[in-house]
Amino acid sequence: MPTLRVFNTLTRQAEEFVPLSKGRASIYTCGPTVYRDAHIGNLRSYLMADWLRRFLEAQGYSVRHVKNITDVGHMRAEMLDRGEDKVLAAARAAGRTPAEIAEHYTEAFFRDEAKLNILPATVFPRATESIEGMIELTSALVERGFAYQAGGNVYFEVSSFSEYGKLSRRDLSDEFETDRAEPDPLKRNPRDFALWKAAEKGRELSWKSPWGKGFPGWHIECSAMVQQHLGDCIDFHTGGVDNIFPHHEDEIAQSEAALGQRHVQTWVHGQHLLVDGLKMSKSTGNVYLLSDLEARGFDPLAFRYLCATVHGRSPLNFTLASLRAAQRGLTRLRTALHEPEGRVTKKATAEGEELRNAFWERAADDLNVPAALAIAWKVARSALPGPLKRELLLDFDRLLGLDLGQTPRREPLPADVAELVRERHACRRSKGYVEADAIRERVLTMGYVVRDNKRAASMAVALPAWEREDPGITSSRDVPSHLEDKADLEWTVGIVARQGPKELQRCVKSVKRWLGKRSSEIVVIDNGFDEDGRAVVESLVNGDGRVGIIQADHFLGTGAGRNAALRQARGRYVVLLDTSVALTGDVFQPLEALLNDPKVGIAGRWGAMTDDLRTFTEAEDSGDVHAVEGYLMAFRREVVRKAGLMDEKFRFYRHLDLDFSFAVRSHGLRAVIDTTLPVVRHKHVEWEATPVEERDRLSKRNFYRFLRKWEDRPDLAGTPGG
Repeated sequence: MPTLRVFNTLTRQAEEFVPLSKGRASIYTCGPTVYRDAHIGNLRSYLMADWLRRFLEAQGYSVRHVKNITDVGHMRAEMLDRGEDKVLAAARAAGRTPAEIAEHYTEAFFRDEAKLNILPATVFPRATESIEGMIELTSALVERGFAYQAGGNVYFEVSSFSEYGKLSRRDLSDEFETDRAEPDPLKRNPRDFALWKAAEKGRELSWKSPWGKGFPGWHIECSAMVQQHLGDCIDFHTGGVDNIFPHHEDEIAQSEAALGQRHVQTWVHGQHLLVDGLKMSKSTGNVYLLSDLEARGFDPLAFRYLCATVHGRSPLNFTLASLRAAQRGLTRLRTALHEPEGRVTKKATAEGEELRNAFWERAADDLNVPAALAIAWKVARSALPGPLKRELLLDFDRLLGLDLGQTPRREPLPADVAELVRERHACRRSKGYVEADAIRERVLTMGYVVRDNKRAASMAVALPAWEREDPGITSSRDVPSHLEDKADLEWTVGIVARQGPKELQRCVKSVKRWLGKRSSEIVVIDNGFDEDGRAVVESLVNGDGRVGIIQADHFLGTGAGRNAALRQARGRYVVLLDTSVALTGDVFQPLEALLNDPKVGIAGRWGAMTDDLRTFTEAEDSGDVHAVEGYLMAFRREVVRKAGLMDEKFRFYRHLDLDFSFAVRSHGLRAVIDTTLPVVRHKHVEWEATPVEERDRLSKRNFYRFLRKWEDRPDLAGTPGG
């Protein structure tokens, strides 16, 4: 078997693996912080470590793998008060202890890893069980002059370690902060980081130490557990790229300063998992748990397969469409193990050995699992006899971990489905292909898919849950654009919603009433409603041909949701409405009068004014404004052609309206409002459902995105309409 070469983050090059101990390999993986569920981005990082371990074991190494469980160091009372973790806050309110909370999420993590076929670590040390080692390591750093005490805290003095920055290649002349907290006045230098923190009042987890009662810093945990369970120097340390700085940089500094030698031979880091091209985060509303994928009917190993298609050092863009493709690929690859038997000849055996060598050579080249998977597919599609295919694919699965030997489960067919399959087979034998196709479609509506094998025999299997329903759009680009077509309707009203089904019903009902007999359409974008909300959305049609529903398979973001409505629009005039708005009279006649002025680009009921692009106030009177607020905005379809679609980076709705209004006005068009429009504005569902701190953070992020785009156009803050 070829020798493994792995890219070392420390040296920035691929290096041949030479073990510290012959026949043995040691791996340390930064494990979960168990106060919330691990999301699929976290799990991708653990898959990378699993592939490393599997390859080493396939090479015959005895691997000792340590993965820590961080159950201390991040649970502050004020985190709960800020509402940063609702599950944790609810658990605390229910009287659960920190230990119970940590155990709950630890067990959930173990279940997720098992579902992904991630081999259990040799040891899962808990931080709370390793406090003594952390105190000893901190004491050694103080004694050697690398750390100092201040106010019950102990800090590592970064300037005392001359090689600080060698992993992340940070320039120490730059101003940066290593801790995630607010600047600490007790530090000698902002770059210094905490090894031990004094316990604040009310803290439930704290320990006695030479510096008083307290708890360990974020980074010291891993250094102590590496030394305790693997020794002073290890072969591999794995984690995500977000761990490189400050976590792993600080870990190198404190470990090597205390031990006086190299801490890790090879640092292996996996890149981010993106969702729809964006970094996954709670704030953007695009976080997925493994349980979310299971709830949609996916095999968890379909996610493992998807991760296997992209090198761990490259970003992976996760979409539900790509996961569906991965599920199909996994199913087909498994099927290849159950092909008819055949005679294994010398020629076939020689061909098989060439493919076996190719698989392991690809995998040995910097853990190139995608290239190895391609060889597995070459075997699956080959003319090799069934037994040899099975033997090769099962050998490859020692690395892939896709449970390829799983026998497909086939439930007995209902009698009516079985009879239809027989009828279809008879039609095909008599060349009645039109009738056969019709039967196939009928069987599909019954929840089964018909497949034909090489011998022209038909069979049917139950359609998997993830394929039973139309998944909906995965991006706004999935909606065909009519914007370049000639308008064949007078009005399009677009409404985007992801929560608040009652508010959506109220809004649509009011629009239907006041549209009257106008040539029109109402385009509702279901931007990721849950199942209960989806049922309400579908009821909106209720036989009204004017109402069309476009269902997204997940939350696309507000900008993308509105673009889906705009791309679908066939009206000469387009109105975008928020579900917080209800019409109390005919708004369409006065809006048409405003929009028939060729100098007016965008109109609405509410508007915003500014003098400096930084502070906006709501306009009180009808007339020209700097921006039309997104509760109700209307424009001619050709305005969208000129100004462009909305900026989909605005996933949160705030300031998207400012951005689009400025895009329209940058073409010399006016933004106007009519405060007499007969509408009423109710509470905004999305705003009310967002925690206060989250509102502020998301709003600031969108505002600075807006400001960066338009700060070089101060003229747009001049007299509006002038």
